Amino acid sequence: MVKVITTGELKKKIDQGGDFYLVDVLLVNSYQARHIPGAKNVPNEPGFLREFEKKIGAPKDAEIIVYCSSEHCMASAEAANILEEAGYTNVTHYKDGLAGWQNAGYKFEGEAA
Repeated sequence: MVKVITTGELKKKIDQGGDFYLVDVLLVNSYQARHIPGAKNVPNEPGFLREFEKKIGAPKDAEIIVYCSSEHCMASAEAANILEEAGYTNVTHYKDGLAGWQNAGYKFEGEAA
């Protein structure tokens, strides 16, 4: 069962510079337009796990936080499940995604930020 993190908890982790991997699973054009500061992009497409392992290279016990656009987007929940099935043991889902981050008034990185 994937853990869930709130907007406030994620902001605190980012501000404290915690040791974790933040992964935006939206398409490249969305990521380039705007993403949560410090996030890496691995789109949830066929071959997601292979791309994750190539781009991120996280140990199986590393803290990994995945997100997509909003609580109505299922891409990050699917990605979290793929990671857990692959043996990653510390996966967290930021279900509010970009919408939750924006609603809290936090800044983005990217071309449109």
